[in-house]
Amino acid sequence: MDDRNGPSNGASSLETAMFGAGCFWGVEETFRKLEGVVKTEVGYAGGRPGETSYRAVCTGETGHAEVTRIQFDPKRVSFETLLDVFWQCHDPTTRDRQGPDIGHQYRSVIFACSDDQEGTAKDSRKHLDTSGRLPRSVVTQICEWSEFHRAEDYHQRYLERRGQPARPPS
Repeated sequence: MDDRNGPSNGASSLETAMFGAGCFWGVEETFRKLEGVVKTEVGYAGGRPGETSYRAVCTGETGHAEVTRIQFDPKRVSFETLLDVFWQCHDPTTRDRQGPDIGHQYRSVIFACSDDQEGTAKDSRKHLDTSGRLPRSVVTQICEWSEFHRAEDYHQRYLERRGQPARPPS
């Protein structure tokens, strides 16, 4: 199975994106509500090969980031729109921190699953960084696709199950 696209569901026109923007609970909820997003999952990526867990990632020793993997229909929502939401749902100018969450696992990162996504993400980051909208430089990493480790079930749709809305994009 190609972990970029998740389990085969017969919908070959779907694409996948993966973002790390701090704690994955709010990021997932933000993207889950977008028109054209078909599926979201939270998990870990960008660390040492092999299985991992929330407990291991929280030690900061695995090198993984908390991420949200998104399946989307590009006919209904573009990757560019997903990037716009990504930039708005967190502070891309803080290294290894989002709000009260501190550590490498909370870094701002885009895992590109194609050359097109990588180029689009780099262009988008440069545009944001030179726009003058932010008080500091963008520190978001853009990396090649990384093995995705699905987080434990209790993390999936965490805020939805608790009736807590995601923070609206700023």
